[in-house]
Amino acid sequence: GLFPQIKGSCRSEKLVILSHGLEGNSKRAYVLGMANAFIGNGCDVLAWNYRGCSSEMNSTLRFYHSGATDDLDTIVQFALNHKAYNEINLIGFSLGGNITLKFLGEEYQTSKIISKAVAISVPLDLSTSCAKISSPPNWIYEQRFLRSLKEKVQKKNKNIPIPNVNLVFGINNLKAFDDIITGPLHGFTDAEDYYRQCSSIYFLHKIKSPSLIINALNDPFLSKECFPEKSINKNISFDYQKHGGHVGFSLFNEKKLYWSELRALEFIQEGK
Repeated sequence: GLFPQIKGSCRSEKLVILSHGLEGNSKRAYVLGMANAFIGNGCDVLAWNYRGCSSEMNSTLRFYHSGATDDLDTIVQFALNHKAYNEINLIGFSLGGNITLKFLGEEYQTSKIISKAVAISVPLDLSTSCAKISSPPNWIYEQRFLRSLKEKVQKKNKNIPIPNVNLVFGINNLKAFDDIITGPLHGFTDAEDYYRQCSSIYFLHKIKSPSLIINALNDPFLSKECFPEKSINKNISFDYQKHGGHVGFSLFNEKKLYWSELRALEFIQEGK
C-alpha cells in the first residue's frame, strides 16, 4: 500500500506530492488530472497510495486514516532521498487534504521545508463532516464507502487477525466503523477521540507554509464547521466557491483543465 508512484521526467527541481481521498488511489481521475496539469508546467509529480489503497493489501495490521501524517512524512523523506529538490509542494484531496493540513500544522522536520500547499474539498472537522456524510441525502455515498472499507477489513483479516472483525457485518454507518475499526486499530479510544485528534481544523493556526483551502459551499460532505473564518491564519488563503460539489470544480477551458487544477497551478506558481 505505501509505495509511491513517481510520474513525470524527474528532471525538474520542483516536485508536487498528491494525496488522494477516502478509498481513492493514485489513479483516480482527479489525481491524474492534477498530475498532468503540473507535469505540463515543468514539475515532477509524486502520487502515492495509502496503506491498503494500491492494488495489493499492505502487510501490517495498520490501515490508513485521516490523520496518518507520519506516512506523508515518509513520502516527503522518500522524495528528498530520491532527488535534492529545491521546491516541494503538497496537494491533497478530501481526506488527503486533511492529512496535508494536519501534517503542516504538526511541524514535522519535513513539513518545514514545504513551499506551498493546496487542500481541496477538505473535511476540516471530521466529526461533523462524518455526520453530514451519514445524513439521508448522502446514504448511497456512505454505503459505497462502507462496502469498500468492509471488504478491505475482511481481506486483511485472512492474513492478519483484526480485533472485533466479527462486528464488521453489523456496521451500517461510517461512525460505527470508526468506533469499532478505525479508532481502536490506530490507537484511538473511539470515533470521537479519533476525530478530535485528527481534525485539521485544530492545526490550522500552526501552519507556516503558504496554503490554500478550496471548499465548495454546495459540497454535500462538508459541514458548516469546514468553512472557518478566513482570518484564522495569515498563511492560509480560503477560497469558498458557490459551486463545485465534492472534488468537482469541473469548469473546463481551452487547455481542458479543471478549474481546481488551474487554481492550484496559479497559487503554487504565484510570485515565482
